[in-house]
Amino acid sequence: MAKIGERASLQILHEKAFGLFLDGGELGEILLPRREMPARWALGENLDVFIYLDSEDRQVATLKNPKVMPGRFGRLKCVDITGVGAFLDWGLPKDLLVPFREQKVRMDVGKHYIVFVMVDPHTGRLIATTRIARHMDLTPHSFHLEQEVDLMIFGKTDLGYKAIIDGTHSGLVFANEVFQDLQPGELLKGYIAAIRPDGKINVSLHAAGRIKVEGLEGQILAELEARGGFWAIGDHSPAAEIHRELGVSKRTFKQATGALFKKGRITLEGNGIRTT
Repeated sequence: MAKIGERASLQILHEKAFGLFLDGGELGEILLPRREMPARWALGENLDVFIYLDSEDRQVATLKNPKVMPGRFGRLKCVDITGVGAFLDWGLPKDLLVPFREQKVRMDVGKHYIVFVMVDPHTGRLIATTRIARHMDLTPHSFHLEQEVDLMIFGKTDLGYKAIIDGTHSGLVFANEVFQDLQPGELLKGYIAAIRPDGKINVSLHAAGRIKVEGLEGQILAELEARGGFWAIGDHSPAAEIHRELGVSKRTFKQATGALFKKGRITLEGNGIRTT
């Protein structure tokens, strides 16, 4: 069934000067404007389209996908301010409205914002909101430790960076495990690092677990061999240096060197590590 803000496969009913009319079922006939028409088509065929409202609140279709689909979070640029709110470029002919009531802070033209796209319960129109916290999923999650997830950075605190996990729940990446400047809207791969008793989630940008450590052990031994058996790196080294050299957190590095020490492969010295 065709719905505003969703994709649907709709049958071509007839053509007029300004485009094709599609069978929208309960929504009635929906126009696919001539500028959107595919090069080849035939009456009776189905087209996969996205349905939204134009500037006059008429139902229209497009073959394109918006930059952010309804029900999802994304980073969009503000391109206009009017008496009803701000408008964002979301890749469709009609820009996306952020009503003033849905702006956590007043928006400025030219700036990018993290938003949640939705159908406005008051008007039935597609809008965006910067009040994203109220749209995070607060139901119990099914994440497990060390699970790989998709992250979108959306804020920063004294503790670290706030991230949206798999487009649903909120999590925190601790600052002492980040060795790059993360920007709002940045998309990254991450890993579930801890699930706290209160249900909050800590995430890491680095894989943990035995497989990661074992791979790092081989990397450290190869580097030691290349350096003649000694490497001036160890517990005394800053986390940023370890990440620069090996691309891992200091915690993971210590796990790997500890395992190599227990296996008798290296000795730990005050100023570095040495092969035995």
